Amino acid sequence: ITSAVAFDILPLKLHPFSQSTPTGLDCVGWKRRISSPVITDGALDKTALTDDVGSEEDLYEDFRSSNHRYGHPGGGGEQLAINELISDGSVVYAEALWDHVTMDDQELGFKAGDVIEVMDATNKEWWWGRILDSEGWFPASFVRLRVNQDEPMEDYPLKVEGGKEDDSSSGTRRFGMGQTTKDQMRTNVINEILSTERDYIKHLKDICEGYIKQCRKRADMFTEEQLKTIFGNIEDIYRCQKKFVKSLEKKFNKDHPHLSEVGSCFLEYQTEFQIYSEYCNNHPNACMELSRLTKVNKYVYFFEACRLLQKMIDISLDGFLLTPVQKICKYPLQLAELLKYTNPQHRDFKDVEAALNAMKNVARLINERKRRLENIDKIAQWQSSIEDWEGEDVLVRSSELIYSGELTKISHPQAKSQQRMFFLFDHQLVCCKKDLLRRDILYYKSRINVDDMEIVDVEDGKDKDFNISVKNAFKLHCRDTEEVHLFCAKKPEQKQRWLKAFENERRQVQLDQETGFSITEVQKKQAMLNASKQHHSGKPKAVTRPYYDFLMRQKHPTLPTTLPQQQVFMLAEPKRKPSNFWQNISRLTPFRK
Repeated sequence: ITSAVAFDILPLKLHPFSQSTPTGLDCVGWKRRISSPVITDGALDKTALTDDVGSEEDLYEDFRSSNHRYGHPGGGGEQLAINELISDGSVVYAEALWDHVTMDDQELGFKAGDVIEVMDATNKEWWWGRILDSEGWFPASFVRLRVNQDEPMEDYPLKVEGGKEDDSSSGTRRFGMGQTTKDQMRTNVINEILSTERDYIKHLKDICEGYIKQCRKRADMFTEEQLKTIFGNIEDIYRCQKKFVKSLEKKFNKDHPHLSEVGSCFLEYQTEFQIYSEYCNNHPNACMELSRLTKVNKYVYFFEACRLLQKMIDISLDGFLLTPVQKICKYPLQLAELLKYTNPQHRDFKDVEAALNAMKNVARLINERKRRLENIDKIAQWQSSIEDWEGEDVLVRSSELIYSGELTKISHPQAKSQQRMFFLFDHQLVCCKKDLLRRDILYYKSRINVDDMEIVDVEDGKDKDFNISVKNAFKLHCRDTEEVHLFCAKKPEQKQRWLKAFENERRQVQLDQETGFSITEVQKKQAMLNASKQHHSGKPKAVTRPYYDFLMRQKHPTLPTTLPQQQVFMLAEPKRKPSNFWQNISRLTPFRK
């Protein structure tokens, strides 16, 4: 498809909606056709790098004053090519790398693996798309374009009867020298897997040699602990991926690519790919540390100098550090497309099928963690909206709101009943009271530690503990202290939802223990600090998602030609239009499943 489009001659039209979210690396699956000079395999320019790197400003100025142009390969050509295809009447599909959770009615929400019809890619950062009857904007860095765009969505692997393909099927059309269309489709996917893997190795090498190597020379600027926070275990990932790509190349059949058997490579390295979990767990910390450092000009100069010395593409360090997270989420999509064009009798079929399931599990855990990290900002913002809060923050023990709703709480000694709002988090149940006049204002009343409780389903009728008649009731009973809490729902189905929610809470706690999921103290404090700042500013209460925003903010500082050469300023990026979501509905809505 891309070969039919001349990227260099297409005009660039910027969409006014947003320019704050540049496309990430390695998320477009088509083979690039570029005219820009490329340094082979990320080789370092030995003449440019010396042990005495001098000042960051000198490094930046040396390369800024040279005649080289180190822009993004293709100059946004892929987006332009997509729009060219759309304007010609072609349908362009993309697959979601991960969930896009949105609270803006102008944005398109989706889950990892969803297929999106791209309707406008004029803006490099935000695309307009459609899923069924829903349309909206979505971040381009969250999706991967399908390799075989001319293949209908409904086409799946051909049914085989008697070991032979149905000759009447479109899948048996001849393509080239005796090759069926389906074989050619498989060839396209195999080529994409290999080409993107080689590009990825280049990115990893650039990070390790272009950034980490230079940072270690500057002990006056970086401690080893800081470097560990910023780069995580990316050097381990680089070593792993180098072995993986060699394994892929050994299985690649140059003469007949569609006969390549690459499924076994993914199965062989599925255990080693678990090192991505450590990297993804650390990535939010890396974002926050980078955000802190880049508030100081000398670090801005230094990182930009490293990029220019390594002759890396026009994306900042935080954009490069996002690539491993994107990569591990991309593997299931590639394998799913490979399986689609692999006949069941193909020697690679069973291995590809097993590899797809294995990589789905890895990506699912990572995607779930990303969602949970976004949730902690929502929880912190929710707590800041509660009046008369007492005791420790919710985030000290919890990181997920399981369920919320109104219940009648019956207390001893006179069996006094109170209508209250309850919020079930992992490990605790928080009780709040609505304001008598303004029902959207909540007051903190109490909390219950559900780790010590067991849920008891109560039959309709007279309860012996409280000596009253109840309906749609359940109890929380403490095994150690014999403490009992009685709750009544308005309807039977509401009671059942609460019982199910308590089951889900215990399941979530167990899963977190098994997977080792936890929120760091730094992340908790940052979330509460952000919520506190916004609460005291007097602005409308709205969700802030610093990690989510950092995931999508990948531009580096640019140097205006009108400024003196000694000065480098970070240009302010246009901010997205704030959503009216929180002014229109109750603040409780975002937490409901």
